[in-house]
Amino acid sequence: MQARTAPMPRRNVLQALAAAMAVATVGPAGAQNPPPQTAADAARDAQRTKLAAGLHAGGVVLALRHAQAPGTFDPPGFDLARCETQRNLGDEGRAQATRIGQWLRSQGLAPVAVRSSPWCRCRDTAQIAFGRAEVWSALGSPARSDATARAAQQATLRRALLAASTRRGEFEAWVTHQFVLRDLTGESTGDGEALLLRMRSAPTTTAGALPEAEVLARAWLH
Repeated sequence: MQARTAPMPRRNVLQALAAAMAVATVGPAGAQNPPPQTAADAARDAQRTKLAAGLHAGGVVLALRHAQAPGTFDPPGFDLARCETQRNLGDEGRAQATRIGQWLRSQGLAPVAVRSSPWCRCRDTAQIAFGRAEVWSALGSPARSDATARAAQQATLRRALLAASTRRGEFEAWVTHQFVLRDLTGESTGDGEALLLRMRSAPTTTAGALPEAEVLARAWLH
């Protein structure tokens, strides 16, 4: 009668399974195979590819909401000249801005101009991502502005976007706030999200009005 083989201890079974899984993920010469791409990864890569193509073609503005800054609004009595009185980038926000700059450089993309809201979280995002920032009050937060001031701000931005849209082969980068981008495009944005903008080829409102801003692409670059 054939002797029965003793069952393998449970610990040994688990170790054997782990070893088998490790072997399955190792390619030639011991190289680690990358994990399979998810649908979310594929969608993100497609968005980035479309945005990069538009930037290389030029005649556009790369509009960025500032990177992550903990909190919601600035404290009462904040001072634009004193960053410590404002809501500022946290560690993750600085990391996001760094990754945005790294991605753009990896694509061989460099804006001809970098314009930023006067708020420190926008200036810091621009400085970390691009290494420079030209402060432009038209990109400032309109949260406490009245309707007349907001309309004037949007007219200034539309004129600048119209001018940028005529310059093929180059692009500008604007770093601003979600309220500014929502007024300009009608769309909401997340922390550090990028929109590719140009002006529509013809006015879509009344005769003589400035054309509307068009969102050609949007992507998370961090």
